[in-house]
Amino acid sequence: MAKKKAKKAEKKEIKVVNIVVSSSLEHDIPLEKMAATLSNTEYNPEQFPGLVIRIKDPKTSALIFSSGKIVCTGARSMAKVEESIKKIIQSLKKINVKITIKPKISIQNIVASGSVGMDLNLNILAMKLPNTEYEPEQFPGLVYKLPEAKATFLLFSNGKIVCTGTKSEKEVHEALDKLIVNLKKVKTR
Repeated sequence: MAKKKAKKAEKKEIKVVNIVVSSSLEHDIPLEKMAATLSNTEYNPEQFPGLVIRIKDPKTSALIFSSGKIVCTGARSMAKVEESIKKIIQSLKKINVKITIKPKISIQNIVASGSVGMDLNLNILAMKLPNTEYEPEQFPGLVYKLPEAKATFLLFSNGKIVCTGTKSEKEVHEALDKLIVNLKKVKTR
């Protein structure tokens, strides 16, 4: 009996797939010069005021604004976020912009995906759980907002999940634990 319980617990899994952060280089950035000099950039000021820079390793993208503000996405760990920002600072050296500060990084959102290790009846969950949206004709997943965890989940009938809205890996795991408690409450009624 104990072995069976341990095996079921192993099926619950979640891992970070994207961290969105903001930061400031505290320096004006000449975006036109950056776009003209660096090949891994896109800049179209008529459509959007920020420059997009794509970094191959770690595979991330960042929006850079002329004020020096940055929004970086795509990293799966804070170490990769820091590595990406260092590469942006190195790129700026090529156009004689020297960043002398260590930018403060602020997590805006973490996206994680995984599984709750059980099949889910989305129709029943939509009726019994509060804060849900489920329109299977439009999208196969149920949206479940968990305000106490500041997290929003996409739930799929095969037990796969996507979690968004958290700001740390610890919060991701706490939100998953709360989700499973709520799912089990519905299953036992």
